[in-house]
Parts: sequence; C-alpha cells; structure tokens
Amino acid sequence: MRIPIQRLPPSHIASEPSVGDGETITLIHATLLIPGRGEPIHNGLLAIKGSKIDWVGTYLDLPAKYKGITPKHVPVLMPGLWDCHVHFMGLELTGAALEGGGSAYLPGFNALAGAISVEDLKMTLMAGYTSVRELGGYGCDLWPGVQNGPLVGPNIYSAVAPLSITGGHGDDHSSPIQTVLDAMNCGGSPIGVCDGVDDCVKTVRKMIRRGARCIKVCSSGGVLSLNDNPEDRQFSDEELKAIVDEAARSRRAVAAHAIGKAGILAALRAGVKSIEHGMYMDEEVADLILEKDAIFVATHHIVRTLARDYVDELPPPVKRKLLTVNEKARDSYKLAIKKGIKIALGTDMLNSARTSALSHGNNAKELTYAVELGMSPLQAIECATANGPETLGGMAPLSGQLKIGYDADVIAVALNPLDDIRVLTDPSNVTHVWKGGKLYKSQPRIPTQATVSY
Repeated sequence: MRIPIQRLPPSHIASEPSVGDGETITLIHATLLIPGRGEPIHNGLLAIKGSKIDWVGTYLDLPAKYKGITPKHVPVLMPGLWDCHVHFMGLELTGAALEGGGSAYLPGFNALAGAISVEDLKMTLMAGYTSVRELGGYGCDLWPGVQNGPLVGPNIYSAVAPLSITGGHGDDHSSPIQTVLDAMNCGGSPIGVCDGVDDCVKTVRKMIRRGARCIKVCSSGGVLSLNDNPEDRQFSDEELKAIVDEAARSRRAVAAHAIGKAGILAALRAGVKSIEHGMYMDEEVADLILEKDAIFVATHHIVRTLARDYVDELPPPVKRKLLTVNEKARDSYKLAIKKGIKIALGTDMLNSARTSALSHGNNAKELTYAVELGMSPLQAIECATANGPETLGGMAPLSGQLKIGYDADVIAVALNPLDDIRVLTDPSNVTHVWKGGKLYKSQPRIPTQATVSY
C-alpha cells in the first residue's frame, strides 16, 4: 500500500516552548516511524524534550499534555545512524598514500589533519550519522570542539589509537620505530605500539588518559600494513587478556582488528566485545562469537571499494592480500547473517578526498552491502542504529533507538528505506538531522510529493 505524503518546507520543522519547566518540546509526526529495533509504526509521532526523547507512539495516542503543540510532519523518521568503524585522519588518500609514510610526524601535521577533518565531521552528520566509533584517528582530539559547539559533527566515541605489537598492523612500517614511539608519547600521530604485559597495560591507560571511550587492539596482521600477514595472529594470550582486563577496569570495551582465524579466536578468548573485519570467519569462529556474545563489524565497504578502485595502485604484497580478503569477505558476512550473529555496521571510512567512495559522508553504502548479502532493509537499519551503541559495552549511551529517555538523535528521510535501502546513501534524502534534540539540518527535497509504502 502506498500513501502519498506531502513535502513540507523547512519552516514546518520548528520547536515549540513547553509549558512549565521551560524546556523546548518538538513534536514530529511521521507517515512511517522506524524505531531502530522492533516493527515500524505507521502514522507515528515522536516528542523531543530538551535533549531526550520524551514520548513515542502513534499519532492517535498522543498524550493530552502535548495537545497545545502543533506536530511537524516528515515522511519517514528513524534513529540517527551509527558508523562503528571510522578514522578521522585528515588524509587525502591515493593508493600510494595507503602504504603510510613519514609526513604524519612532521611539525604541524596534527593541526593540518584536524583542519581537514572539520569538513569530514560535518559531512558525516549531514549524511544522517549522529554517532561514530572511531578506531584510530584524531576524532578524540576533535571531540571537545564538537561537544562544546564550535564544530559540527557526530558524537565521537574514539579509541584514540590501535594497540599494536612492534611491526604489527598498527605500527608504521615505513618510519623509524623511534620516530613512531616519540610521536605516540608526545600525543602526536595516533599509534599505540606496545610489547609485553606491562607495556600493554600502560598503553591502555595512556589511551584512556587521552580520552579514549573504547580500546582497539590488533590481534592479527592487516592488509594495508606492508610487512605483516592478516592470517598471522599478533599479541600473546597474556597480552590480550591484560589489555581487555585493564580496559574493563574503566568500563571500556575492546574492539579487535582481527582478520585471520587465529587472531579472531585469540581475541574472543581474551574477552573482546567486537570483532572488526573477520574475513576468515568459519563455523568454529562463528560459534565462539555467539558463545561470547560478541559483535561482528564487517567493514565490507572498504574491502569492496579498495578492490575496485585502488588495487592497481597498491604495492604487490598489499595487492595480493587485498584480493584474498576480498574473496573471503562475502562468505564471512553471509555466514554471520546465517548464524544470527549480532552485527553492527562500520565502514572503515578514512579518506578526506571529497570525490572518493571512501570519503566521509558515504557511510550508508555499508547498509546496501548488508542487504545485498542477506539482510532485510529493516535488519540492516537495526544493525546501523540499535546495535551500534552496544559495541561500547559499559560506555554505551542510550542511543540508536526511538525510545523514551533515549538521546534525541533522530533523522528524517524523504523516501522509504524499507522499499529501497539505497535511499540512505544519498545525503539529500536525509532531510533533517537532530542530535541531542538540536536541529542541525533542515533541507526538504523537491518534488513536492512522494510515497511511503506500507
């Protein structure tokens, strides 16, 4: 069933003062309300009071206390999206630049990276992403500017830097090790090289000292790092357990970069909350993920895009690794869906070049791959909303769902993503963005009429 819906100009989305306590109340009437978890609500209505969701239900059930406020209409309302694996690096990447290099250690680079990343933050929010988990980058340093108002961007839950063994995936293989360590110790480039239990514990503490709200560890080799192999595991059992235990003392969940089977199994046994990439997942790995109640973040977008757009620019060893994991990525993702593993969506977005498919603001492409590989659009939306905060464990905010008491991180969409998930990949279809109850975007599309199917 298709119901015509009227497009309203920006002035029709406004806030009304409430009576009594002075907090602002906004009522939003939606032809279709997608709550993030659970069935959609037709003819739905949501009330925002201050920074929180105050009520949600059907328009006909609107409580009497809101009767004096005129609701504002949108076609589709849903929670703000979560990208659970991004990097704000301030780099315009080419194939050659993906190898790494010494420019990140030059004086002034941090300031330049931050300045470039300002636009990345804004583009992410305008695409409907109200929250991100950053697993290495300058997002932690930029977050106070977002939190306190000068910068426009999503909520940033940053790990600061990935923990890596010397010569591991998170190390910079093309720079002198002392240069890397010096930059790390003076708050420079986001790299966390550590060896041995004591050093691992101290490095976790350093990340938390710098503001990390989660911890990332590289338990396997990687693809883009020059001198390691994604099938090889990294860190000993004792080191991994020490990292997880130390993080837990401060309620930080641990995300594991884990591509190869050995690295995935070791990370799960140590107690990590999420497995990032996981291309070598098989039945044994999938069963242990379920047993440990861990979350899978497939990052399919970066693998598919690198294999399509960058592969011929990469050094031969990196190219070989990329082509191998690209073949395995589809199978592991399909297996995770089949087994019912909890999945949160993350892109591994890292590029500040405005014309690249890996540029910030293209994050919703990950939802299209989720649907292509076996999810329904509604399932993909749950993975990109309600499941996102769960990757943060004890630091998880009340976010990702349209529920009373949750953060008012909400987006309006011009067309129905349940009909075609690709709707979300065009930021112009995201007509309104509220974060913490504040309206950051109000740009309804033309034409004047469209439909939402039930």
